[in-house]
Amino acid sequence: MKIVALAGGVGGAKLVHGLAKVLAPQDLVIIVNTGDDFEYLSLSISPDLDTVCYTLAGLANPETGWGRANETWTTYSKIVELGGPGWFRLGDLDLATHIERTRRLGAGQTISQIVNSFCESWKVAPTILPMSDDRIRTKVETQEYGLLDFQEYFVKYNCSPKVTGFQFQNIENSRPSPGVIESLRGAQAVVICPSNPWVSIDPILGVSGIRSSLLGKPVVAISPIIAGKAVKGPAAKMYTELGYKPSALTVAEHYRELIRGFVLDNLDESIKPAVERLGLRVLTTNTMMTNIKNRIQLAEDVLNFIGSLL
Repeated sequence: MKIVALAGGVGGAKLVHGLAKVLAPQDLVIIVNTGDDFEYLSLSISPDLDTVCYTLAGLANPETGWGRANETWTTYSKIVELGGPGWFRLGDLDLATHIERTRRLGAGQTISQIVNSFCESWKVAPTILPMSDDRIRTKVETQEYGLLDFQEYFVKYNCSPKVTGFQFQNIENSRPSPGVIESLRGAQAVVICPSNPWVSIDPILGVSGIRSSLLGKPVVAISPIIAGKAVKGPAAKMYTELGYKPSALTVAEHYRELIRGFVLDNLDESIKPAVERLGLRVLTTNTMMTNIKNRIQLAEDVLNFIGSLL
C-alpha cells in the first residue's frame, strides 16, 4: 500500500517511524512542514524536518523526541558566555546539520536537495519531502507581543502568550517541492499525523496544489488531542484561546472536509458517535506512542483502518 504522510514535529515523527517499520521504503513518502524554519545565529534551522529525519535515522534524543541523542553543549555554552543568544539551544552534533545546511543553501541548493542528501548519509530509507522549497514562515499572532516567529512563541516564550491567530507568510506564492504532487497522485491513501493542526498541518495544506490533491483520496487523520489535552505542544491551548473546545471532536471538525476516517484514542471512546455524525468512519485505539512497540502497533492499526476504507 502506497502511503503519503503529512507530518509536523515529534508526534508526526513518532507515527512515521512506526509506518517506516511496517511499510516498504518505496511505499512511504513523508511530506514535512517547513513553516517552522527560521534563522538563528545566522544558521538556517529546520526543526520539523530534522526531527523527522533524526527519528527515522535512529539519531533522535529518546527523552525529548527532538534533537540528537548523546548530545553535548560545549559550543552553545561558549556562545552564551560570550553574550550570544541562548534561548534556542543547539547541541554540538545538531550544529553540524545546521552549518552544513546553511552552507549548501548559500551555494544554491534547495532544501529538498539538501534533505535528500542528508537522508542518504543517515541511511533514511523512506522518501522525505519538505512541503516547499520556497521560504514560508509561520507567524503567531499574540495578545502580549504581537507577531512572533513560531519558534519565538514556542521556545523563547514557552507557548505562554495568548494566541489570537496565525499567518503563513509567502504561502500564497509558494509551490510544492519536487515530488510532492506526484507522490500524492500516486498514493493509495494519505495519513495526517497527530501533529498540531494549526501550525504543523495547515501550512502544508496551504501550499498551492496540496489540498486539492487530497480531494477524492482516502485520507485518515489521527487526533493529537487525547481527553482534552495535547499529547505534546500547545495545540489544546491554541484551541482554547481561539475560542474552540480542545477535544478530538474539534480536531475532526477541523479536517472534516478533507478526511474519510478519523482515529481516536481509547480514552475518547465516548465521543466516537459525535465524530461519526460528521460523516466520518472512526477507529478507536491506543494512540499514545510511548515506545517503538506502540508506534508500530498504531501504524498497523492505521493501515488496517485504511484498508477497510478502500
